[in-house]
Amino acid sequence: MVTRLLQGNEAGDEPEPNPSIAQQNPDNCFRILLATDNHIGYAEKDPVRGQDAINTFREILEIARDADVDFILLAGDLFHENRPSRACMHQTIALLREYTLGDRPVSFELMSDPYDGSAPGFSFPAVNYEDPNLNIAIPVFSIHGNHDDPQGTGPEGALCALDVLSVSGVLNYFGKVDLVADEAQPDDGSKGIQIKPILLRKGDTHLAMYGVGNVRDARMHYELRSNKVKMFMPEGGDVAEDDWFNVLLIHQNRLKHGPQQSVPEGLFDDSIRLVVWGHEHDCRITPEAVEGKNYWITQPGSSVATSLAPGEALPKHVGILSVQGSQFQIAEIPLKTVRPFKMDEVFLSYAAEQGALNLEDKDSVTNYLRIQVEGLIKEAMSEWKDRNPSAKKEDMMLPLIRLKVETSDAKEMTNPVRFGQQFVGKVANPRDILQYYRKKKVAERKVKNNPDLPDEEDEEWEGDDDPSALTTSDRLAKLRMATLVKQYLQAQNLEVLVENGMEDAVMRFVEKDDKDAIKE
Repeated sequence: MVTRLLQGNEAGDEPEPNPSIAQQNPDNCFRILLATDNHIGYAEKDPVRGQDAINTFREILEIARDADVDFILLAGDLFHENRPSRACMHQTIALLREYTLGDRPVSFELMSDPYDGSAPGFSFPAVNYEDPNLNIAIPVFSIHGNHDDPQGTGPEGALCALDVLSVSGVLNYFGKVDLVADEAQPDDGSKGIQIKPILLRKGDTHLAMYGVGNVRDARMHYELRSNKVKMFMPEGGDVAEDDWFNVLLIHQNRLKHGPQQSVPEGLFDDSIRLVVWGHEHDCRITPEAVEGKNYWITQPGSSVATSLAPGEALPKHVGILSVQGSQFQIAEIPLKTVRPFKMDEVFLSYAAEQGALNLEDKDSVTNYLRIQVEGLIKEAMSEWKDRNPSAKKEDMMLPLIRLKVETSDAKEMTNPVRFGQQFVGKVANPRDILQYYRKKKVAERKVKNNPDLPDEEDEEWEGDDDPSALTTSDRLAKLRMATLVKQYLQAQNLEVLVENGMEDAVMRFVEKDDKDAIKE
């Protein structure tokens, strides 16, 4: 194989507006189920929402089986926790055994080394359907995300939950990147992000799958800036380089969240035909052309709502990607087991101008908000019936409801938790239905008077909300821990510990429960 630097500086021709296959030939056409961000284990202790993620994952596997796909392709965050619970792992492995093992023959051929990426010290291959001791009907390929990324420094190196599924024979884990922790460490030229493809053939169609598990966005920028991201291109054999259909799976920020906190869409090499983008939860599965490049981007989005954000309220889908020769198309399939989610925003000052409430009367405001929430519940019920016409009313899942309330001119507001008590048994999230906020007021920046504490700067918060008007849960959801840690460290005079390394170690200790993150 030859290597090619992964850069986005050269502009190619406009991609052909033809994400479709003129005439499918089953013998030459790959059929692949695309999904990402399943977040199995999210809120698993919640008595109402605890089984949402695993139920939808079961539906995804059923869709794959009923659609007779060749394999399943997951773009990260299969698990919500870095160390899934025993119950979570048990359910996941049981479902993968139930739906992906069987006597159905695999209809495509592996052309790359089946032992590339296999567990060191063992004789079984990395690709499970190449193992003669296993009967695989629907192979599952997955990269890791930021929630289930490798951690630890044991004798086997950094491991994650996908490593366990891989050696169990129920999933094929690829896209693992081993980076040196210290960016300033001298490089011998062989370091960096090296992406080796999984090469597949079905009839006359040749498919190369490149995967890069989640890397910190700042580190990804460093590797790209240093020209250390390299793709291994197929070389030799009977297949020309241009005859490969190259698919790239990544799990990074697509939207900007700050300096160097995202990956530009035009970053990738022109040899890529399709980018499957994980991490972003809003469903944009319809292929989108990239200006000046020859590839398309599909963003399947999450299969379960893990926050009460606008992107999570969009209808959720998985896709069936068909690839034949140099052509492809994606069929969108709506998910039926996703919990209904409706959200809206009200401005109390505007409602008062329309005569709908009295800003001086707390009960008047509360009654107005109750009516708005009841309307959202009715909308959610209507959408559920449209999505599940044969389901009974008692089978409907309790909806998620979020009402953002702009309260700048209100004299007194009701407690959000107390307000939600009247909707227990009617919604799945009674404690955080309401989100109060005020528009930010322009004020002079205060001089920090305590050198040991970080400033409460606006950059800690995402969005335009006033932190002082948010509930505790919303403040915690919007607070960016990385920014807080960075500001605290900047307020100190660290002579032994390196600031960037300490920030990363604290993050891994807090978010990943990595006991070895901070060592003497």
